Amino acid sequence: MSAAALLRLARQRCISLPTASSRALSTSARRAADPWLLPNTPEHLEKTTSPPDAPAPTPLPRPGESIEKMRARLVYQSRKRGTLESDLLLSTFAKERLGTMDEAELREFDKLMDEPDWDIYYWATGKKAPPERWAGSRVLEKLREHVRNEGRVVRRMPDLS
Repeated sequence: MSAAALLRLARQRCISLPTASSRALSTSARRAADPWLLPNTPEHLEKTTSPPDAPAPTPLPRPGESIEKMRARLVYQSRKRGTLESDLLLSTFAKERLGTMDEAELREFDKLMDEPDWDIYYWATGKKAPPERWAGSRVLEKLREHVRNEGRVVRRMPDLS
């Protein structure tokens, strides 16, 4: 299409073409603020904070569950949390540590898994202080050690095998 034909078409449709002296106007809608806040920002911390007086979540009863089944369930649950950040931290922790945990530590980890994702993430990274019920937790301390990653290990989601 020639330049003259393009100009005629623009005039017919009342489209203004940018010239050297005019500024091109965008016809796209104005972009709204992003509804998904970035983790580790003050706004995200504020919006994802559970009330300090919130009661502990009630775990599902699992009568007769063997230690091996509990360990397998916790490996799966640690990977399928709902947020990529929590999935990565908890699944790599589970892969490295669940095999050596005794029954009491596994039950404690099971209770921790009932807490909200962002709370676990911020407690583990030290951005927020955990509530009193988690103050002396051995499992949470091991998770914090894992998160510090002092060996600078490059982590990726472990395979579900």
